[in-house]
Amino acid sequence: MPGRVSRRSVLIGAALAGAAACGGPSEPAPRLRYPFTLGVASGEPAATGVVLWTRLAPDPLADDGLGGMPDRVVGVGWEIAADERFGDIVRRGTADAAPEFGHSVHIEADGLRPGAEYFYRFRAGEHLSPVGRTRTAPAAGAGIDALTMCFVSCAQYEHGYFTAYRRLAEDHPDLILHLGDYIYEYGPGGYPLDGGNVRAHVGPEAETLANYRQRYAQYKTDPDLQAAHAVAPWVPVLDDHEVDNNWAGYAYEKPQKPQPNFPARRAAAFRAYYENMPLRRAQLPRGGDLQLFRRLSWGDLATFHMLDTRQYRDAQACGGGTKDCPDRLTPTRTITGGDQERWLLDGFRDSRARWDILGQQVFFSELGTGHGRKNNTDAWDGYAANRDRVVDGWVRARVRNPVVLTGDVHSAWATDIKQRWDDPAAPTVGTELVATSITSGGDGSESTKATPAVLADNPHIKFHNNRRGYVRTRITPDAIHADFRAVPYVSTPGAPAETRASFVIVDRSPGLESA
Repeated sequence: MPGRVSRRSVLIGAALAGAAACGGPSEPAPRLRYPFTLGVASGEPAATGVVLWTRLAPDPLADDGLGGMPDRVVGVGWEIAADERFGDIVRRGTADAAPEFGHSVHIEADGLRPGAEYFYRFRAGEHLSPVGRTRTAPAAGAGIDALTMCFVSCAQYEHGYFTAYRRLAEDHPDLILHLGDYIYEYGPGGYPLDGGNVRAHVGPEAETLANYRQRYAQYKTDPDLQAAHAVAPWVPVLDDHEVDNNWAGYAYEKPQKPQPNFPARRAAAFRAYYENMPLRRAQLPRGGDLQLFRRLSWGDLATFHMLDTRQYRDAQACGGGTKDCPDRLTPTRTITGGDQERWLLDGFRDSRARWDILGQQVFFSELGTGHGRKNNTDAWDGYAANRDRVVDGWVRARVRNPVVLTGDVHSAWATDIKQRWDDPAAPTVGTELVATSITSGGDGSESTKATPAVLADNPHIKFHNNRRGYVRTRITPDAIHADFRAVPYVSTPGAPAETRASFVIVDRSPGLESA
């Protein structure tokens, strides 16, 4: 529309107009080149607060992972306002960006109004950051009319442009879940596409803290990813590529070829993940341990149970891969670990939410193919008894509406969850929505459903698509409306997004209905 002012231009204008106003450190900051090359982010919304994040990096791709910053603490000012132009500033303060944390800043802002929209920015020296938009969660028990939530996974920088992040930002969601593979650890060309990769990683395969910091910095310089971070609060969990492909607990991807430094590599990866995500102090890693399973409530509408299916799992059965593997049925095998499983089942029993949503990484529903029932042992199929206990737990607790959200598999799926997969008459007791990748796998194809053989073996599968994109949901007390959004290509920038399929999950009626 001619003459219309976009939200983006308003935010940029507010940043420029308010440069002199943003609170700064009490002592003069060292003179820096522009340090906000990685953008800003918010996350972990609670009823009265939210985490604000930035990381100073005037030379983001520096090989030492330090981003061109001096080896000293730098003061950073921050502000939160109720309006885009920062005419109504409600909170401000200063924080230290320290070299031991990669000069990242995690502000746990509190004292905010529940269920409210806010805008935030940072200042370091003479430089002002871009402006971000965030919001707090509604108060516990508050009645909520609707929540727009998008979820994403799997963004391989070398495989394409992050256009889907841009299209997601244009939807202006209230909340974004990232379900893993935010970065990929491979060195340049280590994960090749047929026909060649579109872009190239800087630096070697990530194994050290400097390597991981550099890799996050390269991803975060992408303007489409920055737009998605700036539009809404994120709730992230990691999967395998933030550390190493198909890692499991302290088991390296290739157990037949051990990597002696894997515990140190895992600790470095966890440290870099924390430094680059809008996480709370509760998620600060302690060596090789990172507390990522946690809950977030959205009034009385939804409880999000965010899971970690990497850190506590047993190694993949039968050496990994997709195969006929009877050992996957062993009752003691776990993908969650005992403590997380108990935490999850306790959460089901205590929940009073309309929707209980599991944000997690790998395919939950059974996906078996062929007469030998080949299953992916890296997914929940490789830990079948653990999955049965989780499903039985929400059935016994009479969870009103269980919904599982998934990433990892680089294609979109929608499935009904059966109480038992080996019983055709078993009831549908939940629903799974699987987001395709942002870029991983390249452009993809026009396939709109799984092959006839896969559908015949898995009648609970209702949708499959092999393009890149994300899932947009609108959650109301009566239903979840899910749109599978896709872009036709990622090999060049600027693709439009379209809805490839829409489904409705009706309150107290588990399973999928076409919208």
